[in-house]
This record gives sequence, structure tokens and C-alpha cells, in this order.
Amino acid sequence: MSPIAMTLVLLTTLGFFSWSAKRRIRQLKVGVPDPDFDLSRPGELFDRTKTLMIFAFFQKKMPNYTLAGLAHVGIFMAFQVLLLNSIMLWGRGFDPTFDFWGALSTDHIIGQGYSLIKELAASAAVLGALAFWYIRLVKKGVDHGDPKYSQRGARMTLGNEPNVILGIIFTMMIADFLYVGASLSIHNAATGTATHWAWYEPFGSLLAMAFSGADLGPGPLKVLQHLGFWWHSAFVLIFLNILPFSKHFHIITVIPNVFAYQRRHNALPTVQDIEGKVEREETLGINRITDLTYKGLLDLYTCTECGRCSDNCPAYITNKKLSPKHFTLALRDHLYDTEEAMFGKGDTVTDPKDDAAAAAATGDGTEPMRANPPAPEGGYFQSGQVVDLVPNIIHPDVIWACTSCRACEEQCPVMITYVDKIIGMRREEVMMKNDFPAQLQTAFNGIETNGNPWNISAMDRADWADGLNVPLMSDTPDAEVLYWVGCAASFDDRAKKVARATVQLLKQGGVNFAILGTEETCTGDPARRGGNEYLFQTLAAQNVETLNGYGMNGKRTIITACPHCFNSLGNEYSDFGGNYDVVHHSEFLNGLIARDKLKPTKKVGGKVAYHDSCYLGRYNDVYSAPREVLEKAGVELVEVEYWNKSKGLCCGAGGAQMFMEEHGERVNTKRTLQLLDTGASTIATGCPFCSTMLTDGLKDQEKEDSVKQLDIAEILLASIELDAAH
Repeated sequence: MSPIAMTLVLLTTLGFFSWSAKRRIRQLKVGVPDPDFDLSRPGELFDRTKTLMIFAFFQKKMPNYTLAGLAHVGIFMAFQVLLLNSIMLWGRGFDPTFDFWGALSTDHIIGQGYSLIKELAASAAVLGALAFWYIRLVKKGVDHGDPKYSQRGARMTLGNEPNVILGIIFTMMIADFLYVGASLSIHNAATGTATHWAWYEPFGSLLAMAFSGADLGPGPLKVLQHLGFWWHSAFVLIFLNILPFSKHFHIITVIPNVFAYQRRHNALPTVQDIEGKVEREETLGINRITDLTYKGLLDLYTCTECGRCSDNCPAYITNKKLSPKHFTLALRDHLYDTEEAMFGKGDTVTDPKDDAAAAAATGDGTEPMRANPPAPEGGYFQSGQVVDLVPNIIHPDVIWACTSCRACEEQCPVMITYVDKIIGMRREEVMMKNDFPAQLQTAFNGIETNGNPWNISAMDRADWADGLNVPLMSDTPDAEVLYWVGCAASFDDRAKKVARATVQLLKQGGVNFAILGTEETCTGDPARRGGNEYLFQTLAAQNVETLNGYGMNGKRTIITACPHCFNSLGNEYSDFGGNYDVVHHSEFLNGLIARDKLKPTKKVGGKVAYHDSCYLGRYNDVYSAPREVLEKAGVELVEVEYWNKSKGLCCGAGGAQMFMEEHGERVNTKRTLQLLDTGASTIATGCPFCSTMLTDGLKDQEKEDSVKQLDIAEILLASIELDAAH
């Protein structure tokens, strides 16, 4: 091989890549530090490294979509193995015998072992490329997790770029086989050795046998050897230079992106010094692209456009304007579009196509993200300017359609976050621009005035417990357990029944518990998810003061039947001095059964479909306890096909949607239909919001008389012989 040619190839390609990488790094640095990223915290480095190994190197989420997932795993693993081979080929550009100083020579078992693994990996990449071509060219990108799924077009972004990349991958692997086969033939001819099949070069030696059978002379074999060598070694470097300008940039950015993933995915970032920021006229959320964190910007580089996020998004599959994939792509395009505005001329990029044209070109069939929002004062922004993201880049309807269920994040194989960005944009709209859905104002006023979004008098908070002799914390400050009732169970007639059932079970189990009564107020979850961070922090400070006043900080247990309260108290109040042992009532009741404190003796019977609450399941990984309680109560548990546990569809109430008007097809209707498809006679929940939404769904389907909707506490209560005193 020619050292001069290899030097030119390496200098040219690596030089251009360095220039491209410098541009991307420069744009990444316009972001702000991520407060969640702190390697000085105990266990931080270990946890992040563990996450990196599981999700980046071992591709844990990829097989969620079987064919595409396995194809990607095959290609990814091939590139890990073949990187060493590519380096060896570049070395052979200067020394044709280079094999890492004998380390990878096929004259011994180590080199033979690597050669076998390399050829098997290359064949896996060939099969992976063929599988992706099948999905893209035959199935037209329609590849959904749920085989019954009624799609809104292709999941994957189509177009020519992915096919070109697949062509490079496919031909690189074939070129390597060609190089090995021709090299073996040349070597055997020079040494007078008969060409034969070798176990450690199964495909290369087969090609060598074919060349021998065709009786190719030294000239053609040399041409084939050079073709295989240069095609593989050069296209690795050409591929490298394509990456920063394509969706395949994730090949480089996925490792740092997964490493930087939010450890506290169940807690929103806290805005520090809100009043000071207002006085200094600083942003309180995400207003412009430069308000994203480094991790948030890295997300934009890392998106693979696979569409798994949108495929599982309750807003998207009910025809709302939100598509998590296109939300990310709109931000990415804007970031690239503003390069000249940020850094001046000289290193400009091509203006991205508008979303409508891009959707038409890719064949996505999806609605554009920038769906002609009302023109801001002064007209529409000029391309290339750094502008307010809402409404110029992201349509307001997009951010207000999110239920904060995290289905998108659960499915994203490269650990992109969406909820923090959307809530960040809501914060800016609510606290800085005072521009948000009118219905939220009613909820905000109710929370601020009476400590609940229904705006019912705070003095009525404990009325649900009339006749149950429920002790108050103020009267029994030494109670071992605090039952946090929550706003829904305090004021909503349906949820009150759950609270009463829970209290009866706690008494039957001999639990020494109490409630706060009128000292309890809203945890602030609807305010925080609705973008009113100031109101949330006010409530959090008030509740922390109350709870710490009773010595709850890290010492005694708090139980609640509301996953939203559960998540706020357990995961978000730590930022305000409240570190509590919070347990969902399903876990607590399951523990009472395990300790024989509660003994289900009356089998309830019937088919029961359990609906996973997003804030209990995806946010806090509580899946088994509710199901175990139901099974111990004697029911036949049935699951929704595909849409269960971590893939469970949201009820539609999260993200403050409970208090906003929903447009178009209702999420709770789709979820109710999924649950009814199981043939269950009862739909069980462990969340008051879910209970309300699914009860409404049953009414909408005129099934409220034939199918019951019950909380797990109500079902368990029906299976227990209560003592007369309870």
C-alpha cells in the first residue's frame, strides 16, 4: 500500500473532521451547566459509568423494537470490534505486514480468535444493514412497537441519507471480506500453499477458495486486494466526516450523552433564586436555545430520528401537535441555523428546510412543529436569528400537550430528555410572559388561595374522614406513620372512597398512623408541571416546615395513595430540606399482607386489568407491589397487550392536564379502550387522577354499569374480614 496516499487520506479526513468537531463543540458550549451533573457526589461516577455500560455499550433499550433493535445491536457491536481492524488497515498503509507487532497475527490463537470475531461481527453488520433496508424500503419505515398500532405514518425518518449510510456500512463489510480473500490468495500463491477454508476466517477464506477456483492471476487479485483495502479503510474516515452533519452524529455523541443522563429523572430541576432572577431580568426557564444545558444541547446532536419517542407518546398518538421527535429536531435545526448569528461569518451552515418541506421530503407524514403560530410583534423572525423558542420555533400547543408521562424518555435508546425542556419552556411562558391556558389560572388560584386546585375551602380538607375516628398529627405527634391524603382524596368524591378504604386497612393492620388534616396543603405538583415554579416552591417550603416540625425528616414513614404526591414528597422536596421515607399505599399494604397484619380471606374473583400510573411506574419503578396486592386479593390479573408496565399508556391527566382542556381525541378514551380489550370486569388503579380519567373513559364508552373502576385499596378491602371496630 502507498504510505503517501495513506498520509494524504488521514491528514485530509482527520483535518476536516477536526474542523467540523470544533464547530459542534463551540455550539455546545453556548449552553449552561447542568446542576444535576456533579462527579464529586458520592457514587456519582460509579452510577453514571454503570448507566453508560448498560444503555450505551450493551444497548439495553434497543431490543424493545425487535427487528430494528437487533439490527442496530449487530451493527453497533461490529463497529466496536472492527475499530481495531480499521486501525490495523491504516497501519498497513505504511507497513503491509502491520498486525500490532504480531499481537493479531493469524499464526497464533489470539490473532485467530480476533479474526473470527471480526468476521462474525462484519457478517452481523451486513445482516443488520439488510434488515434496516427492509424496514425502510419495503415497510416504508412503518415499524411500531405495538403490532395493532394505528400509526400516524412512518415511525422512522425516511429519505436518502440513511440509505447512503447503510450502503457505506454494507460495502465496508464486504470490502473487508474481499481484502482478506484476495490477500489469502496472493499469500498462498506466493508460498505455494493450497487454498483451503479456515475456521478463523470463514468468509474471507471462502472468497479465497472462489478466487482460486476462478483461476484469477496475480494482477486481478492485486486489484481486488487494493479495492477491498482502500474501500474499507477510506470509507471509515469518510463516514467519520459525514457524522457531524447527519443524524448519525449520535455514533460519537451517544457515549457522553448517556454518561451525562439525568440521574434524578423523577425530579424536575429547581430554579434557584427566582425573585433575584426576576429583578435581574434573567430567564426562569427555557426561553432561547442558549438556555438549554450542555446535556440538553447534546441531546439535539444525539437524536437518531428513530421515532420511538413519538411512537409511545400519548399526545402524539391521539393526534395532538406534540411529536417528541420533531420537538427535538426543531430545536436542533434552530441551533444549527443560528451558528452564524452566534459566532459570525466564516463557519456557516446551510439553513435547515422548514418542517413542512422536511416532512414531505422524508415521507414522514407527520405534522410540522412550526405550524404557523401567530406572528409576534414586529412580524416573523428572520432565519438565522437567536429568537424566543416559543412561539417562533416551537408552537405553544406543543408544550401544552405534554402529559409529562416520560414514555418518550423511557423508550429513547440514547437517553434524550424531553420533559425537563418542555416544563422549562412552560416556566418561561407562565412566570415571565404570563401566557398559558386559561384553565390553569383557575387551578393556580385555587392552590394559592385554598391549597388545592379545585379551590374548595381548606377548612374542608379533613371532612372525608367523618365517622372514621382518624387521628390528627397535632393530637398524636408520636404516630409512627403519616398518611398523606392529598388534594384529590380530600376534595374529590370518588377519591374520598379510596382514602376511607385505605384508613380502614391501616386500622385493620394495627398501624399507628395519623393525618395532618387542615395542616396539609397541595404538594404543588400541578403548579410545577404547569410551569408555575414559584407557586410550587412556596408550597414545598410550607409543607417541609410542617413535616419537619413533626420530626418526619428521614425518621418516620409517609404513605400516600397519590403517585404525584409520592413523587413530589419523595424526590423533589429534598431540594428544600425535606428528606422523607415516602411509600406508596400499594407497597405499604403489600408489606402488611406479607407480615400477616392483613389477611385476605374472601376471594374477590373476576378479571382485573391494572393500569400503571406514570408517576408510580416510569417515575419510581413501582410495578410489582400493586399487582401482588391484587393477586393476593384473589382476582385474575390480566394485562393490556404491549401497553403495560414501563410501556403503559398515560391516562392523560399528568403534567397538569387534569386541569386543562384537551383538544382532539382524548388520551383517557384510548387508554380505556386498551383496558377494555383485555375483557376485564374491573379496571384497577393506584392513582386518584387515573381513577378520574378512566371513570370518565368508561362513561364515554357507556361501560360504567358493566365494568367497575376501583382502587387497589378498595379491592383489597373487599377481600378482608374487618374487625367490628373498623
